[in-house]
Amino acid sequence: MMYYKKPYLKKIWNKWLSLIHINRTINEVSGNVSELKVQINETKEGIDIAKLLFSKVLIHNNLQMDYSHDIQKAEFKVFSQWGDDGIIQYIINKIEFKTTTFIEFGVQNYLESNTRFLLINNNWSGLVIDGSEDNIKYIKNDPIYWKYNLKAITHFITKENINEIIEEAGYKDEIGILSIDIDGNDYWIWETITIVEPVMVIIEFNAVFGIDRPITIPYSDGFVRENAHFSYLYFGASLSALERLGKEKGYSFIGINSASVNAYFIKTEKLGIFKEKDPQNIFSPSKFRESRDKNNNLNHLNYEDRQKCIRGLPVYNLENNERELF
Repeated sequence: MMYYKKPYLKKIWNKWLSLIHINRTINEVSGNVSELKVQINETKEGIDIAKLLFSKVLIHNNLQMDYSHDIQKAEFKVFSQWGDDGIIQYIINKIEFKTTTFIEFGVQNYLESNTRFLLINNNWSGLVIDGSEDNIKYIKNDPIYWKYNLKAITHFITKENINEIIEEAGYKDEIGILSIDIDGNDYWIWETITIVEPVMVIIEFNAVFGIDRPITIPYSDGFVRENAHFSYLYFGASLSALERLGKEKGYSFIGINSASVNAYFIKTEKLGIFKEKDPQNIFSPSKFRESRDKNNNLNHLNYEDRQKCIRGLPVYNLENNERELF
């Protein structure tokens, strides 16, 4: 055993041993990179299988409970960004879905989404849309694309094209779920969609806009979140704006996820065990801190400072149908 007269000598020795180990590992794998990739993929697939198996336990346990009054209690994450996988599983097992189809847009490469778990675990089929050709190419090269009934198309979505895009993809009338997350014109796109009637709508809201006013960004067919304001905080609509729109379209608001990102709506005549909620009683400020400074660096602002950051920017108030300032 080596004797260390100075504590720092032990640290140096341990680092040296680590470097030897790293170098040895590199030498071992450098001759067979393809085999390493296979091992990595097999490991990832094994992790996904484990997650799927454990999720079945969570689903079973959730279904024994009455979470209709608080859907956040059903949360768990497999492929969703937050706990939405659990919420979605709870809802689809508690109300009737005659068709097991979905449409989701703003999916990026679809590794993190609201409907991927539905596709894999429940064998639903659906359409995903993203504005990036690279993202759609990635999805089409993902094994899920041949394993499941998924269609992925590239489009930058606007009010003028959304119904045509959906119809050309072969969807109309009733579908199971519509999930909207485009970090911008979310309100205006949902308002425009008439070609399909989803049983459930999941739509992102901007918690930074608060709950007091039914407001959204003014419509702009070229809106891109990162270009609209350096902070990335200026986008979308308030929860109260979406609840107002939901009522107009025949939907009842039933809750939000615990991250205060996604709002859930169910066609009113299909509510089943769920009850319509008042957004004033449900809303909570978001805690995640994704805001950026003028140099595009994360600055981790708290909720109040995030609101201050976009004060004075234009919004559209649905109550008086006028543009005003946030």
